[in-house]
Amino acid sequence: MSVDGWNTVLVLGGIRSGKSEFAESLVTDAPVVRYVATAPEGDPEDTEWATRLAAHRARRPGSWTTEETTEDPRRLADVLESAEPNEMLLVDDLGGWVTVLLDPDHQPADDVATIAELAEAIRGCAARVVLVSPEVGLSLVPTTPLGRAFTDALGAANRAVADACDAVVLVVAGQPVWLKPAATATELSAPATVTAPTAAATAPVVASLADTEPTPEVQLPDVLTPTPPAAPTAESGNPWAAPTMALPMVSTGLVIQPGMELPMPDEYAGPQAVDRLATLDVPGAGLGVLDRVVGFAAATQGTSTPVAWGSVRVLLLHGDHAGGAAAGTVAGESARRAAQARAGQGALARLAAESGASLQVVDTPASAPIEDQPALAPEQVESALRYGWRLAEQAADAGVQLLVLGACGAGTEAAAAAVLAATAGAEPPAVLGRVITDSGEIDDAAWMIRCAAVRDALHRTRRSSRGAKDILAELGGGDVAVATGVLLGATARRVPVLLDGPVGLAAGMVSRDLAGQARHWCLLADHGGHPAVRLAADVLGLTPLLDLRMDLGEGANALVALPLLRSVLALSAALPVHPSLTGTDDTDPAADEPESTDPSYADPDLTEPDPTEPDFAEPEPAGPGPASTGADEQPASSWRAG
Repeated sequence: MSVDGWNTVLVLGGIRSGKSEFAESLVTDAPVVRYVATAPEGDPEDTEWATRLAAHRARRPGSWTTEETTEDPRRLADVLESAEPNEMLLVDDLGGWVTVLLDPDHQPADDVATIAELAEAIRGCAARVVLVSPEVGLSLVPTTPLGRAFTDALGAANRAVADACDAVVLVVAGQPVWLKPAATATELSAPATVTAPTAAATAPVVASLADTEPTPEVQLPDVLTPTPPAAPTAESGNPWAAPTMALPMVSTGLVIQPGMELPMPDEYAGPQAVDRLATLDVPGAGLGVLDRVVGFAAATQGTSTPVAWGSVRVLLLHGDHAGGAAAGTVAGESARRAAQARAGQGALARLAAESGASLQVVDTPASAPIEDQPALAPEQVESALRYGWRLAEQAADAGVQLLVLGACGAGTEAAAAAVLAATAGAEPPAVLGRVITDSGEIDDAAWMIRCAAVRDALHRTRRSSRGAKDILAELGGGDVAVATGVLLGATARRVPVLLDGPVGLAAGMVSRDLAGQARHWCLLADHGGHPAVRLAADVLGLTPLLDLRMDLGEGANALVALPLLRSVLALSAALPVHPSLTGTDDTDPAADEPESTDPSYADPDLTEPDPTEPDFAEPEPAGPGPASTGADEQPASSWRAG
């Protein structure tokens, strides 16, 4: 284990609970550890106590240094205050420290003040600190004055230190139980501060998104061929992407803030569509796990008989992350991929053409090295969120029925890992995939640099707020911020999003604080074998439909699965109800047909087949493809006579 994600940890536990071993496991990956011993040597004739101390010393690696504070209890606070940011301290334990505190030879004038000094030193400590302390609050009240003084003082110290630490864990019978998780508990960080609005914003004008457009900051990128189908006419409307509510607007544009109330999918249509599948006339057991596609499409379309997505748009976000996050990537490679997609070349563009999907390559703000400084300035985050929202609105206005979200920037995986560590308590090494070079080799050195960059970024931001916009500014960067805006804008316009890769999942994690409804409009086709995608999907409740483990680049993996998803929806919409449920018998379709008087008529069962004719009917494509004129094509439901 490691302590990435927090700065100070208090490990509590009873006697022989395993608290010291657990605390030591938290610092095993630190290159240098300073062990701060607080327990006195004790009576020389007490061999059992000497054996305990010897066991503790034997477990410490030779690279650790040891420092004693037994002579002066106030010295522990001095050690913490003087520690350097690159140090790792292990204090074991506060029980011994309180013992010295109560010793008449060392006892200060004010025990309470000394405990308060220790707590304040922990809050201001620049190093990472793991403190161990016995939990005596669950035992009986001691029968002696000295015993009661010890438990009272240690209880007061534990409370003060727990309040000062980022995280607290209780070890019971060797099993850790986190009482104060740094990455998930809201009390560990101050609530996200909202910038005071200007005078013009104190009474915001509430307007419909259909009537008021945010002030454009930059020109939206071109939508590449093949172009999507024409938007629905005014008579038919587009119920999938219609504005559904009023959102706060000010003179500078849309206000994106935590707690936004956006629409939810239809909670009844999804289950009804899945139940309907059981009634269809299919020869086998049905669609298997892909019935979730039908339920998702039904909920997002608001009908129990959903249809296949006709107009699909791929948003490819291009924005690089500087510093260690991009270790192992070839300089300029992401720009080459983006230019390749714009030119209609490469895997993504070809798959988009095959699917009849439009492609929009979006340049996002470049992100600074997160190990040294924030990835973006706060005003850049606001601009990126609104920019992503406008991209979703543009797609909805064009009649797009499904968005596919992908990214191609350098360092995106490390940025997503940092976001997961801040939002879900993930350990960066566990969610950072292996670095594969262009020659197919594994680059462990680059992987370690990425891990170190994320670790240092989390350490740098250990006291920062964990609000959505703060995470985007400190860790996420431009592509994650724009992706978050896309998810929010798509949710507001009832457009489902097919996620593909770490950036989209990281945006989903961040969007929970801004609008929890966004995740219900997201679908994950395949996790691609990426650990960050797996973890984020589990937290968001998104079960991958497939396990193909493709790595064609974000967006391209989803497009490979798109024809399958469309086929499932088309099949569920076209198949009739099983005749056993309708009360009709169609085992002999010709029984009810009138007998033909045409002399040229022949029973098909008795007619010799014509060798020049095909043996079976072929389905026509649903519409003109990217390279098709579409001049003689029929609807998907029509068949050639054969």
